[in-house]
Amino acid sequence: MAKLLIVIPAFNEQENIVRVVDDLVARYPQYDYVVINDGSRDHTAALCRRHGYRMIDLPVNLGLAGAFQTGLRYAAENGYDCALQFDADGQHRPEYIQPMLDKLEEGADIVIGSRFLTVRKPKSLRMLGSYLISWAIRLTTGQAICDPTSGMRMFNRAMLEEFSTNLNYGPEPDTISYLIKNGAVVREVQVEMGERTAGKSYLNFVRSVEYMTKMGLSILLIQWFRKRDTDSPYAERSV
Repeated sequence: MAKLLIVIPAFNEQENIVRVVDDLVARYPQYDYVVINDGSRDHTAALCRRHGYRMIDLPVNLGLAGAFQTGLRYAAENGYDCALQFDADGQHRPEYIQPMLDKLEEGADIVIGSRFLTVRKPKSLRMLGSYLISWAIRLTTGQAICDPTSGMRMFNRAMLEEFSTNLNYGPEPDTISYLIKNGAVVREVQVEMGERTAGKSYLNFVRSVEYMTKMGLSILLIQWFRKRDTDSPYAERSV
């Protein structure tokens, strides 16, 4: 069985972190995890210490990209075969880990936990940005990604090396698009996600619009023309 690390970036998640980690420990003890406390200003780090959780405590807030890259570097340096990006707010459901692992073992480099692989995407203002990002990825790579903004993503060993040793690699749709263009195999698995039950997401309406616009422009105007400055660890393998 592949050695998996669940990476849990956490910023001001004192109301959720205990529930999320305790559920993983109780129901899925076969998987290792690490909490990346991203310079939280609340009691997230204190709660992790009190409960004896495995934690990397960043002294300042690096943002999701920095926290995520920290987790993948930890995974790469400690001999893990793959890693899963897992939200600290309780929206990601661990029962989908095994189906994602199965897809990884079938040859995928990245597996996305997709809300819309077999379920129709709502036609709402909230989903408009997701539609546009999916369109941009398909235009630039030829591949359809049904849920490009899903934060539940699994990465194989080659991707651990890729993300942990290169700059400007955030866990975002534009990076996924860039990696597809450079030969990475990306697959999706249908999942359901819960709703945040406590705390407040940093993505309000204005920030959501800004995020979708930034991702779309990055895919169309930057990642499409971006050249690799290092040799790909996965380009030479047979797929």
